[in-house]
Amino acid sequence: MSTPFDEQIEQLQETYRAQLAQVADLQRRMREVTGTATAKAQAMKVTVGPQGELLSVEFPTNAYRRMAPKELADLLVSTVQEARSKATGELAKVLNPHLPDEVEAERLLDGTADVGKLLPADPAMPDAVRAYVEQGRIAHDTGDGPRIAHR
Repeated sequence: MSTPFDEQIEQLQETYRAQLAQVADLQRRMREVTGTATAKAQAMKVTVGPQGELLSVEFPTNAYRRMAPKELADLLVSTVQEARSKATGELAKVLNPHLPDEVEAERLLDGTADVGKLLPADPAMPDAVRAYVEQGRIAHDTGDGPRIAHR
């Protein structure tokens, strides 16, 4: 036996399945983000992943051999920081279209965003469900559209 909510529930489930697919795609794209930076005089090239993890360090030239250990270490740190900044920028480009206008991905990623703005103040739901939630009423379909009745 079907209920007045069967069609609405099916629509909600379909919307939910579509949103899950979008989230899976978003997560895949986020995992694929990298940032690469090349130091001055091509002394080194580093690539980091989406969370700033070091993926590779390359020395395209022999310039690093003429550097003092501290100079090389400082260059590595600054080049990694530049690569991380690029990765964060790319990650923000992936995330921004999926965030509310008032939430910037860069702020979300650096922990300064108001994450409360990510949730709607008034969640979307069919009118009959809203009436049930807010007033304890159930919608009944009498053939000429749903009717609201007390439980």
